[in-house]
Amino acid sequence: MNIAIVGTGYVGLVSGTCFADTGAIVTCVDVDEKKIERLQQGSITIFEPGLDEMVAKNVKAGRLKFINNLADVVNEQQIIFSAVGTPPDDDGSADLKYVLQVAKTIGENINKYLVVVTKSTVPVGTAKKVRDTIQAELDRRGVDVIFDVASNPEFLKEGNAIKDFMSPDRVVVGVESERAKNILTRLYKPFLINNFRVIFMDIPSAEMTKYAANSMLATRISFMNDIANMCEIVGADVNMVRAGIGSDTRIGRKFLYAGCGYGGSCFPKDVKALIKTADDNGYSMEVLKAVERVNQQQKCVLFEKLKSSFNGELLEGKVVAIWGLSFKPETDDMRESTALVMIDLLKKAGCSVRAYDPVAMDECKRRIGDCITYCKDMYDAILDADALLLLTEWKEFRLPSWEVVGKAMKHKLVIDGRNIFDHIELEEAGFEYHCIGR
Repeated sequence: MNIAIVGTGYVGLVSGTCFADTGAIVTCVDVDEKKIERLQQGSITIFEPGLDEMVAKNVKAGRLKFINNLADVVNEQQIIFSAVGTPPDDDGSADLKYVLQVAKTIGENINKYLVVVTKSTVPVGTAKKVRDTIQAELDRRGVDVIFDVASNPEFLKEGNAIKDFMSPDRVVVGVESERAKNILTRLYKPFLINNFRVIFMDIPSAEMTKYAANSMLATRISFMNDIANMCEIVGADVNMVRAGIGSDTRIGRKFLYAGCGYGGSCFPKDVKALIKTADDNGYSMEVLKAVERVNQQQKCVLFEKLKSSFNGELLEGKVVAIWGLSFKPETDDMRESTALVMIDLLKKAGCSVRAYDPVAMDECKRRIGDCITYCKDMYDAILDADALLLLTEWKEFRLPSWEVVGKAMKHKLVIDGRNIFDHIELEEAGFEYHCIGR
């Protein structure tokens, strides 16, 4: 099966590579010539464990290639996936200009039946806009070509994307015809031979499913952060509360961890987009508006704990160490990360910041330059520090030598934004320790 994936960002590159690994002939397309050149040379443009090896294997096998011009390959494909970016506009709505440009290019060149699948996260109603855009170009050309549009939102977790794609717990597909359904069934069958978990539905429902899923997960996170903040006030322990409510099968244990706020490319953007879609349709998503407010506040909680630890004295001149810059482990993605908020607050307060992250320091430097000190390892970051802030729960941070840390720091103050350390162990080692929700 010949397929093309337009957009070689996170979703497009992972999806294209995984499809190729099952035997499909995949052409990845991107207008960014430098990115395509790097990919053609074997240089992976994103960080995802195991992806570079899988790309190299499938390029060598001739199943995966990278080009700049979609028009050149439109009529060689059975399916074209659109996985281009849908960045938020200033009002929070998803910008569809790249999605519709892909549709326009297809309409300008299509000469045979094709299934056009939107994989990008898009608002309800986008498929109709894609169909109308393609049809408008066909009408302009004066040709009659049958095509189908479909929606196939992705549910990949950064850092675990290959496993998620190759062994998904479900695949959501919105279609309008049996023909499109049959083609997409054939494409996904190799991933789901033992248990075919493709959920077919109408296209608006598929489009809504992605926003609803991410918004539900964001809601659980903000709810637990709200509960954690209340636990601190009344003297409860959020970890015990989590164990108590997570044992209820109606609730479950996943996404019940309190922390210092969610970030990344999906949750913040998708919550905003769903709120805006609802507003545009005359409905107010009050729960999601609260979710967004709680999350923004939560990203400042560690800074407030830091100020309290110094009893209100000015933070100017303090040296603050940060462990973790990415919004979550196993990725270099810093979009909407708590680290960016924290660094901004610390710099405005006159602090010096020393930071270490296993993979995200180049990305941080690209975003904010050299306004902080980038350190060679976790122990280098805490030299002469007045405080240590844990922002990302990388595995290598879980069992530090507290004896070494204590000797290296000026003040033995640890503020744990992900609740990964043992408070008894730190207190016995002479540290002042603060976390979320206790």
